[in-house]
Amino acid sequence: MSIYLSKNARKRRWPKFVLGGVLSVALIAGLGLVGLWAYGRSLNGNLDRVDAIHPAPTATPKATGAMNILIVGSDSRDPSSADESRTDTIMLAHVNQQRDHVYLSSIARDTWVPVEGHGNAKINAAYAWGGASLLVQTVQQYAGVTIDHLVMIDFAGFEKVVDTLGGVDMTVEKTIKSIHEPYRTFTAGSHHFNGAEALDWVRQRYQFADGDFSRQKHQQQLISAVIDQATSLGILTDPAKLNAFLQAVTNAVTVDQQFDLVKTAFALRDLRSKDMTYLTSPHKGVSTKGNESVILPDPAGAAKLYAAFNSDTVAEYLATASPSPLSSVSASAN
Repeated sequence: MSIYLSKNARKRRWPKFVLGGVLSVALIAGLGLVGLWAYGRSLNGNLDRVDAIHPAPTATPKATGAMNILIVGSDSRDPSSADESRTDTIMLAHVNQQRDHVYLSSIARDTWVPVEGHGNAKINAAYAWGGASLLVQTVQQYAGVTIDHLVMIDFAGFEKVVDTLGGVDMTVEKTIKSIHEPYRTFTAGSHHFNGAEALDWVRQRYQFADGDFSRQKHQQQLISAVIDQATSLGILTDPAKLNAFLQAVTNAVTVDQQFDLVKTAFALRDLRSKDMTYLTSPHKGVSTKGNESVILPDPAGAAKLYAAFNSDTVAEYLATASPSPLSSVSASAN
């Protein structure tokens, strides 16, 4: 997909943004703190898990308190058997120590990098060859960062997440026809998309001059749209809608073994889409390797960006970075 992160599981990213609302709703409903904790534990138990997080011997030690999360979107229905699947979305998220800002760097799926045991290849091939564990290892090696958690989102499951929110608002920058059935026409302008429409829109890339980079931008926009809708009063003050949303999320996401939904959600309870900055992993553009079209990485540029991830100094880095890795999503907002 594109930001539809990978498979069937439960994730903690969106629940984090709404846990404050869950608390209010739970108290109003008479659950109290004990009932809320039990509910959170129930959601945490819903999550599918995969053994994928292992120490990165080449990574620079990370600043205490900061957190790096690898977010993956794939068409695989089973992250434990990824022989035929490749990831369509790869994002590295950095949560600062204060837990009041998130930086999300999109890594093009065709980025040409070393993959342990396979030589150089497109970064998304790591998932096909070695599942989530090899993908995490490959991204850690590419970025030189320590990855604390993995969140994988399933296409079909993410569609239901959007539908439980009543759809999301997105902007189409130019009129195109989808290359996927039922071949929808997306007209330029503002739209309210249901789950199927939203996923179809963010899958498109061949109709845009910059191809996969437009798809990355649309994925980033979809993340913001989901967060905005999930944290709206209409969801937070409606226990039935909120529960449906959280159930859909936890049934659409797979996480690592150590991921704790309740603790993470509470730590990030105040975050909103305005507190998120979207980045594009530094690269040198499109090239060809054999008969494959690939994205050449910019090792020097990537080293500077991800060193800021590890030192928790991303804001300071962005203030002087040239060229800026800011995605057009964040650049236009700023």
